[in-house]
Amino acid sequence: MKKNKRKKLIKVYMTVIVSVLVLTAAIFAMVGNNRINGEDNQDVTAGGEPAEDQDKEEPSAEEPKQEEPAESEEVPKEEPSNPAQEPSGQQDAVSQVETPGAIDALVNKKNSLPSSYIPEDLKKLEGIPTALDNPEINQLREPAYVALQELFQAAKDEGEFELYARSGYRSYNTQESLYKSYVSNHGQAAADKYSAKPGQSEHQTGLAMDITCEAMNFQLDDTFGDTEEGKWVSENAHRFGFIVRYPKDKEDITGYFYEPWHIRFVGTELAAQVYESGQTLEEYLQSN
Repeated sequence: MKKNKRKKLIKVYMTVIVSVLVLTAAIFAMVGNNRINGEDNQDVTAGGEPAEDQDKEEPSAEEPKQEEPAESEEVPKEEPSNPAQEPSGQQDAVSQVETPGAIDALVNKKNSLPSSYIPEDLKKLEGIPTALDNPEINQLREPAYVALQELFQAAKDEGEFELYARSGYRSYNTQESLYKSYVSNHGQAAADKYSAKPGQSEHQTGLAMDITCEAMNFQLDDTFGDTEEGKWVSENAHRFGFIVRYPKDKEDITGYFYEPWHIRFVGTELAAQVYESGQTLEEYLQSN
C-alpha cells in the first residue's frame, strides 16, 4: 500500500518537474523571439511604416556652380565674391518696353516686358541638338532660330564643336513660377541676385538661348567660357547676329553675373557693332 502511494507521489513529482521544464523552455523561446523581432524592426515606426534614413540628405535644388544664375532656371552653388550690383538707376520705377517685338529690344531690371507679350513667330527647334525635352524652352523666334542653326553648323564645320540648345523661350508665367520657386527655396535676396523677375527675362523675347556642350556635361556653368566651344562662341557669335549678353566684369551694368552661355540675337549689324565696341548692349544703345 505504502509502496503504491510512493509510486503515485513520484509520478506526480515527475509530472510537475516536466511541466516546469516545458514552461521554462516556452518562456525562453518567447523571450528569444521578442528579441529577434525587436532587432529586425528597429527601423519601423509606431505606425508600421519604415523609418526615414536619418543619414540620407534631402535632395537639394539643382545647383551648378553658376545653371543660370540671374537669367536661368537653375541655382549657383556658390555666390561669386563680387556680387552683381543693380544697374544705375535701378532704384527708379521699372519702365515697360514700348516695342517688345523689336529685335533690339532692351530687356533688363529697368525695362520689363508686358505680362501679355508672347512672340507671334516662335518656331520649334528642329535640326538643332537640344539638352532638355521641355517643348516650351525648345523654341525661338524665327530669325533667331535660323541664325542659331547657322551658328551651330559653323561651330561644327570650323571647330568640330557640337553645341546644344538648353533653354530658349520662356513665357512670363514660366518665369514667374521660377522666380517664386527661387524665393521660396533661397530667399528674396538670393532670388533678386540670381533669378530674373517675370517680365525682366530676355528669354521671354524668344531671342535668347542658353547653350552648352558635352564637355560641360550639358550643364550651364561659367567655366563654359574657358572651353574651346565657349571661346569659339565668344569670338564668332556676332557673325550670326548673336552677342554674349552678360560679359565678365560687367555685372554693375547688366545687373547680372557673367554668363558665357547666354547669347542674345540682335541681328548681324548690331551684333557686330556691339562686339567690336567691347561694350554691353546697355552701354552701346545708350552711347549711340
